[in-house]
Amino acid sequence: MNKRQISAQNTKKKLITTALKLIKEKGFDSINVEDITKASNVAKGTFYTYFKRKEDIVLEISRMPFNDIKDEIALMKNANLYKKLKHYFHRFMEQVEFCGIQVCREWIKNVIDPNKVPENLDDKKWFYDFEMLKNILEDAIKNKELKKDTKIELLAHIIICELYGMMVCWCMSDGKFEPLDWTDKFCEAQLDKIFEPYFNK
Repeated sequence: MNKRQISAQNTKKKLITTALKLIKEKGFDSINVEDITKASNVAKGTFYTYFKRKEDIVLEISRMPFNDIKDEIALMKNANLYKKLKHYFHRFMEQVEFCGIQVCREWIKNVIDPNKVPENLDDKKWFYDFEMLKNILEDAIKNKELKKDTKIELLAHIIICELYGMMVCWCMSDGKFEPLDWTDKFCEAQLDKIFEPYFNK
């Protein structure tokens, strides 16, 4: 990467970090593009070099840490499916808590509000998360940990519903419980039971 590319990457990262801070402090609807660029100390036009609209920066906020999670799981070559899924659940909810309830509400709006549906469905957070889970399960079949006829789509839907259910409940309770604690308890109580019929014995 040359100096210009590094500078562009740093500027984009600064905009994302600043937007996250402002959303956590004031809420998504209370800020605009000018607030983000002013706090980032960059020209307003610079924002549109990287993003088409304010909503797009929320998608980036949701993607950045989850790319890291994907890489972490790829490095867990000797770990079994339970450990990989537990790691995914834990890190997923860790990021949800870190980004805060305001950002979490925007992720949910992106999924349930038809007026916020991106042109490309792959850009929706739900589809992105769902595909990541499917990949983890597909790898478990390749590694012969799960049977060939494992219902990947069904299991990925069940798991993503648990994760998004936790997010929605957290938002509805206005942050009155700790999603990370709930996630760890769910993994301990349910994960083995959900997958037990599909394990190769």
